[in-house]
Amino acid sequence: MRTEHPFSSNPQHPSSTSNSSLDMLKHTILPINKGWTFKQADKEDSKFLPVAQFPTNVHLDLIANKIIEDPFIGKNENDVQWIGEVPWVYKTSFPSPTLSTEQRGNVKAVLAFDGLDTYATVVLNGKEILKTEDMFIPERVDVTTYLKNQGDNELEIRFESAYLKGCALVEKYPDHHWGCWNGDTSRLAVRKAQYHWGWDWGPTLMTCGPWRPINLEIFSSRISDLYFTTDVDESLDSAEIVAKADVEGTASEVNFVISLAGAKVASKTVKVIQGNATHTFQIENPDLWYPVRYGAQPLYTITASLRNGDSEIDIKSKKLGLRRAELVQRPISDQPGTSFFFRINNIPVFCGGSNWIPADNFVPRISKEKYYDWVKLVADGNQFMIRVWGGGIFEEQAFYDACDELGILVWQDFLFGCGNYPAFPEFLDLVKREAEENVKLLRHHPSIVIWAGNNEDYQYREEQKLTYDPDNKDEESWLETNFPARYIYEKILADACKELIPDTYYHFGSPWSGKDTTDPTVGDLHQWNVWHGSQQKYQNFDKLVGRFVSEFGMEAFPNIKTIESFLPLGKSDPDRFAQSSTVDFHNKADGHERRIALYLVENFRYAPDPLEQFIYSTQLMQAECLASAYRLWKRQWKGPKREYCGGALVWQINDCWPVTSWAIVDYYLRPKHAYYTVKREMAPISLGVTRKEHLIPKDKHTRAYIDKKTEIEIWGSNLTLKNLKVDVVVKAFDVLTGKETFSKTIKTAFSLPENRSTEIAAFAVPVRHPNSDEEARTVVAAYLYEYGNQIARYINWPEPLKYVHLQKPKELSVVLSEDGKEVEISAEVPVKGVALESEDEDVVFEDNLVDVVPGEVVVIGVKGAKKGTSIGARYLGML
Repeated sequence: MRTEHPFSSNPQHPSSTSNSSLDMLKHTILPINKGWTFKQADKEDSKFLPVAQFPTNVHLDLIANKIIEDPFIGKNENDVQWIGEVPWVYKTSFPSPTLSTEQRGNVKAVLAFDGLDTYATVVLNGKEILKTEDMFIPERVDVTTYLKNQGDNELEIRFESAYLKGCALVEKYPDHHWGCWNGDTSRLAVRKAQYHWGWDWGPTLMTCGPWRPINLEIFSSRISDLYFTTDVDESLDSAEIVAKADVEGTASEVNFVISLAGAKVASKTVKVIQGNATHTFQIENPDLWYPVRYGAQPLYTITASLRNGDSEIDIKSKKLGLRRAELVQRPISDQPGTSFFFRINNIPVFCGGSNWIPADNFVPRISKEKYYDWVKLVADGNQFMIRVWGGGIFEEQAFYDACDELGILVWQDFLFGCGNYPAFPEFLDLVKREAEENVKLLRHHPSIVIWAGNNEDYQYREEQKLTYDPDNKDEESWLETNFPARYIYEKILADACKELIPDTYYHFGSPWSGKDTTDPTVGDLHQWNVWHGSQQKYQNFDKLVGRFVSEFGMEAFPNIKTIESFLPLGKSDPDRFAQSSTVDFHNKADGHERRIALYLVENFRYAPDPLEQFIYSTQLMQAECLASAYRLWKRQWKGPKREYCGGALVWQINDCWPVTSWAIVDYYLRPKHAYYTVKREMAPISLGVTRKEHLIPKDKHTRAYIDKKTEIEIWGSNLTLKNLKVDVVVKAFDVLTGKETFSKTIKTAFSLPENRSTEIAAFAVPVRHPNSDEEARTVVAAYLYEYGNQIARYINWPEPLKYVHLQKPKELSVVLSEDGKEVEISAEVPVKGVALESEDEDVVFEDNLVDVVPGEVVVIGVKGAKKGTSIGARYLGML
């Protein structure tokens, strides 16, 4: 029944105590976040139970009510698969807002659902008001005529199984060439976070629920969107901001105010014309937003006040950063193809960074503080970019806010990954809405400098030999091929970006080069021939370079405390060993046993027991592997027109549960040792050293008369914006005796130009007797000095390390300073991979896994320690 006056005067509602905002017809937002209950919808004897939090999802609520055990513990994941195949219902009640008689006829009430996961039917007071099919689309429903005049309103949301819905869609469209990597094909038909189906680093947990806020909005007019485009002049001396506000209702004008650090910069009141207010601001000498290390991250605030005469009835604010962001793809000198690098405020940036997956399988429990801590780890680790991977979610605003504040560039994928997606009409309609809504939600963030259409879908097309003719520009014909998703990436998403974010680059996919996704000379590249593919040695990363390597990686076990967290009995669990079924269960990568063993056995002497030392061995392996990639690829960042490699994004920075994976920081934000080696390789100034073995036969037939020459190559990487003059010192040590066998300043006042890598020297390994075995027992240490101060060091070891006769130091000195702020490490013989450890979780090391040679003291900063704190150490060959 339609009610003429659908708003109550419920005295319990907070607005009844102060009507001033509603008297002025202000836009009021009332959270619907109290009193929620849930139950299994198809079970007659099921009772409604309280939710654990709000927003929420069904697994969190089942855990809180002790219906299921934590799926992250042991093999409990197997026991909760039923949850994803049954329907669930959530319900609550809320009062209608209090309005005066004069206000009632002029006010609209809207229920705003920021995110329902995924197939939801919403019923308000017995009337169906909404059906959803996309986890990522926010929905708004006018409920003015559905709210009760008296008493509470009943809101109920029923969630169907996304998995079963997906299976039904696969069966409905049998002519599509269904197929994917990870999960199963039902995920391709459902607009839900793809990793919920399971991935090679994460569990299968098909959750559902109201995963983002729900609000009741009351207004006569409102600002439905505040957005802007920015254009920073090439001179950087001025910037243009085109501010826009979309207005719903009859309000007549919008006042725009731009401020910085609380001080007004500019303002203008403009008329609303056909639902929109627009004004162009010119900002002289703007405070520019820079990536971390290259400058500050000032954030302007743009505020739009919606006015009707003298009354302010709505206000909306957003942060913005003024920066000139370009993806530079141009011919380069001396090599084929084109560059692929980012230039921010005219500064070319070598984008060493990481890939990002959702930080939890249950997103509602990731706090704003945890997002900030994750991004700060990236910034503190000398990384410049995070790639938000296409199989997860459009992240929470708190994630991008942290990137804005800390100066981390964001590569944002649209949410398609590792498969051949369909293109039936209803699906395309969903994709279009999803893209437009989420671009609108995120387009104000200065950190986002590129959007990409998908993750590895073009690679999947290549493997399956699906139809793709890059020269065919007839968009409609793409839908008739067995690779119809091309229409999504090259038409729908491209059009959405062109219309909504014309000042941000759109890339059809990742990897993408135009034709062949493995082309190392054009576009970006996913380099998985270490670990996957041909399983190359990681020492060969210099041969596996691309113009921009947006994925590569190596697995390692997590911290022992993280392993104990998922063992049901913790430290005393009988499965507390490296090859146990529970530990294996917490590694989802196919063939992980063989691949970890392959790279370990190629490089180190190791054993699976004790577990702590095995963890160390895998982390050392990962650290050596990833450092090799960053070091060798950054070597190809050689300056203007010679940007042969413009970035490297490791797979991956984080985990979504406690697991052995490619992450360099585990689920509990405990860094693995690779985090520190990457941090050193991406330092403002670093040294690279490699050794190459050359075999020179006396003539073309001989097998006996062959000269072996082992050569050291040294280069410096200066990522600062200042030219440097440095002295280069090289030392050599006998690994058996610890004796220094060579020491020389090989360059004096050597030039390291700004923002590039520069070759320094190449010469034979300094040994006393050439063509002996001394090369295999010689450790080479290189140092950079500026004005007598050491600014970089690198220790090069003969490889593989399993051949080296490592000596146990008689005196490995690990000393915590009196004030607890530094640890000093020294030894009388060369020591590989000294890893500091502490049982105290509050102790955080600023660096770790360091190599030590005689005659030097390595100093590592530490936080959270105090006098008497126990600091232990582990190193290669200690057992």
